[in-house]
Amino acid sequence: MSRKPELRGRAARLARLIPVGGRGGGAARTPFVLLVVVLLGGGLIGLLVLNSALSEGAFRLDDLQRQTKNLTDEEQALQRDVDAYSAPDALQRRAHDLGMVPGGDPAFLDPDGTVKGVPSAASQQPAADTMAARPPEVLSPYPNPAAGPSPGTTAPLAPAVPSAPPPASPSAAPASTAPPAPTAPPSSTPGR
Repeated sequence: MSRKPELRGRAARLARLIPVGGRGGGAARTPFVLLVVVLLGGGLIGLLVLNSALSEGAFRLDDLQRQTKNLTDEEQALQRDVDAYSAPDALQRRAHDLGMVPGGDPAFLDPDGTVKGVPSAASQQPAADTMAARPPEVLSPYPNPAAGPSPGTTAPLAPAVPSAPPPASPSAAPASTAPPAPTAPPSSTPGR
């Protein structure tokens, strides 16, 4: 059948150096294949770790940018409120609501003790602009026995130990049949 041709000379020497067939070739390739598989696996795992770290950083950056935008919006809203409250017309309106009036001419005192200028009193508001000045209402911790219990409540029990009479408050006035005068609602603040 078929015979292998015999090699002579230089070809025979080369044939002896290069192993032919399955004589030990598989054993030499196994470490190389394992090295390639380990390098590829390590590279893939390193790439996945790097990719997840970059995506985590991107999410954190997005959250920080959103937080910065919200804080910037809040700062601008607060600055608008400060500007609205410190505007001259708003200050004048709030001072007027508090019952303040423009001051008169000032006088200045020099270091040597002489007075420069003629001081004048503040101008009075017209009667139509002034609200009825009332002292602040003081809520007494003691019930008013003349008024009687309010509807839907029970009368308080008398204390077992006699106590001192409640202190007289300046706003305690005798009960009258006329209802109290309505008060003006607080002024609304500008800007919102």
